[in-house]
Amino acid sequence: MPQVVSNYAPPFLFRNGHFATIYSGIIRSVNGVVQKRERIHLSDGDFLDLDWSDSFTPTQKLVVLLHGLEGDAQRPYITGSAKILNQNGYDTCAVNYRGCSGEPNNMYRSYHSGATEDLIEVLDHILNTRKYSEIYLKGFSLGGNLLLKYLGEGNDVPKELKGAVAVSVPCNLHDSCKQLLSPKNILYAIRFKGNLLGKLRQKQQLFPEKINDANIKKIKTLKDFDDIYTSKAHHFKDALDYYEKSSSLQFLPNIKVPSLIINAKDDSFLGSECYPIKETDENPQLYLETPNHGGHVGFWGKNNITYTEKKALSFFDSL
Repeated sequence: MPQVVSNYAPPFLFRNGHFATIYSGIIRSVNGVVQKRERIHLSDGDFLDLDWSDSFTPTQKLVVLLHGLEGDAQRPYITGSAKILNQNGYDTCAVNYRGCSGEPNNMYRSYHSGATEDLIEVLDHILNTRKYSEIYLKGFSLGGNLLLKYLGEGNDVPKELKGAVAVSVPCNLHDSCKQLLSPKNILYAIRFKGNLLGKLRQKQQLFPEKINDANIKKIKTLKDFDDIYTSKAHHFKDALDYYEKSSSLQFLPNIKVPSLIINAKDDSFLGSECYPIKETDENPQLYLETPNHGGHVGFWGKNNITYTEKKALSFFDSL
């Protein structure tokens, strides 16, 4: 489909991509969402925690929410999404990836940008235990890449899955990694690396035979982390092999479910290869919106409802 014309025009301060990103990630708070946790056990012996919130009225519609790198189901971009959806006739199921729900997962492996096998098990669980006639996906950053890869890599997508919205998506993971390693993003990279190393040290205590202090000391950048842990724990050759095989860009031509990608032009995490103009032009099921502003998972909006929260609701309602 042709690109979606964006009418997003935030106030002056939020026209700075970094300010929009930091406000959303650190300052914003969302109240009034009641979540009920369910633990599901995966086929490999691990577990996932799902945080459910209910529509204000009885419904057969569900949105599965997927967070970003080192996020969880309590991040404001997740609870903000849940709040507006619950107010408008949708239940929500916010997935905490392996190791992201407040306690370490059981396995040496954890989560990554292309781990669609876990999303498949979540959807199978939902379809086997609950009665929904309409299911939608909404993902942010890593979660957006994950859902797009799932939709396009040849999985047996259930008939109940009607549409998807992906926000601030690093469609080309190597391109995004290069952006995160650049000086403009040094503070974000330091924060991400610190969180990831904290979890890796927990893994070291549980699996000392697989990770040692010497390995950890070699990790100077996010790419080093993916070379030393992510790739090895998830059966890739190295970081570049992981990025190549897990990037959603290559799978976009095969998506057959209406899907909206919203990537701001001032998102400092995304390089030029993360804006899939050609792919969306050639696939009638794909929609791409590239507002001038918004930052990374920012998109400030009035009344503490972000632009992408309103946009996702209207997109789902239209399907």
